[in-house]
Amino acid sequence: MNAPPFPGRGTAAFVGALVGAAAGMLLVTAAGALASDVGGLLIALGIVVPTLCGAVVGAFLTPGHPPGHSRPNSR
Repeated sequence: MNAPPFPGRGTAAFVGALVGAAAGMLLVTAAGALASDVGGLLIALGIVVPTLCGAVVGAFLTPGHPPGHSRPNSR
């Protein structure tokens, strides 16, 4: 099937960015718990990089269709 139109991709990118940001916050929290000195640049990179990766993955990977739910082409 074709890729979803822009609003679908935008929504998927937004959700991916949210998931990436949450993962980045967890990584920064874990790094802060393990290290006594975590710099601001490391904190920024720890949140920004997963957020951008999540947005890219959300925009370019489309969900597949579950098995048994395909429509036959009637043309």
